[in-house]
Amino acid sequence: MSDVVKPKDPANSWADLLAEGRAPRFLLICLGVWLNAADSLVTATIMPNVGADLGGYAYFAWATAGFLVGAIMAGASAGRLSELFGLRLATALAGVIMAVGCVMSALAPDITTFLAGRVIQGLGSGWISGFAMVAIALLFPERHLARVFAAVTFVWGVATVLGPLVGGLVVETRDWRDVFWLFAIQAAVFAVAAPFLLAGSAKGQGGPGIPWMQLNVLAVGVGAIAVANILTEPAAAVGLVLAGFGVLALVIWLDGRARVRLLPQGAGDVRTVVGAGYLAMFAMTAATMGFGIYGPPILQELRGFSPLWAGYAIGAEAMAWTIAGIAVAGVTGVWDGRWIRIGAACLIASLAVLTWSMADGPLAWVLVGGSLMGVAFGFSYAFMTRRIMAALSDEDRAIGSSAVSAVRQTGAAAGAAISGVAANMAGFSQGLTEASARSASLWVFASVIPIALIGAWAAFRMTAVTARD
Repeated sequence: MSDVVKPKDPANSWADLLAEGRAPRFLLICLGVWLNAADSLVTATIMPNVGADLGGYAYFAWATAGFLVGAIMAGASAGRLSELFGLRLATALAGVIMAVGCVMSALAPDITTFLAGRVIQGLGSGWISGFAMVAIALLFPERHLARVFAAVTFVWGVATVLGPLVGGLVVETRDWRDVFWLFAIQAAVFAVAAPFLLAGSAKGQGGPGIPWMQLNVLAVGVGAIAVANILTEPAAAVGLVLAGFGVLALVIWLDGRARVRLLPQGAGDVRTVVGAGYLAMFAMTAATMGFGIYGPPILQELRGFSPLWAGYAIGAEAMAWTIAGIAVAGVTGVWDGRWIRIGAACLIASLAVLTWSMADGPLAWVLVGGSLMGVAFGFSYAFMTRRIMAALSDEDRAIGSSAVSAVRQTGAAAGAAISGVAANMAGFSQGLTEASARSASLWVFASVIPIALIGAWAAFRMTAVTARD
């Protein structure tokens, strides 16, 4: 029997989605997605100014990687914390923590304090994102997931356009520190609103506890990958990245044998929907990070763009993501798997185009490459997430749904580190010059093509497993 819902079915309408007390929860999720996406990318256009003010061009990638290290640790623990404290209290505290991190970066007298603030922002943002995924999985009927993820995709797309643009606009008209005051205010509003907007959600029941062993090992693995950014010896940097990947694999192995699990059953098995889906999200996200981190300074140096116009150019990715995601949001049946595969293919094409065009190619092709990167996720993200959630058992629903954010953020941190190693090996750590920008414009994108191929393989594997099931 077909499970396709008729378009006019009142049980699958926007009105029904927002009925029965779901509207405030839906609004809070959208606000959380905005904070997570916009703040994670806001440094894309302000880092040249931060670097000039505080020093540390070699730490370009750390502004993003540090944020993501905090976000990974928070997102990975969000499922268990929601069981322990309840969504209402945990989400409010996440907003407070993010606000504190924003204030630290705004007041930072040096690059160390600035980066510490980014880590704390990542913690708050990671919990916000993780709790949002838990809320979607636990508080919304399955019939609404397509519309919820369409809305999340739209908000994410808008945020990833406006985040870099806000940063670019502020540094052209005011001080870069004002960016973080702006996000501190928004995070504080989120923290105050959370207890009211989540009124009626279940209180914490204690749960089985926190998987401290896996979290500690995860921190070591992610930290090793991040530290590779600052090493000047190429062999040592590459070795540390590989060691970090080995530690991440160890986390999966340990988790499968632990009493209190961090990840759902099958997370490390690519023969399952969950395992293949997590690998696809990890690898595909990792392959995209160089564009957001190094695209703006390369465009500013080689093409004379202002921070604002560099933000507009990078925003092509997010705009394409939003348009593509909305265009396919209503797809059901076999086509959701096909769009996952098409998205994976678009990602590989985008990296090939950017490798060729970033330094000397026509600007139109740079925009095409960025747009293809956005289209890749617009076509695939919602469908991959829906398939993963559908494959989760009731016992694993909280940790499995929050792990979606943690896996993507781990991929983002790994991608930021790999791009950072490639850029620093190309001379970026010595300063932003025409020579270093030109070399980085090639290697930042070429270095992650193999990772994109792994992500595409996993995406195809995920849809093949589902088809057989």
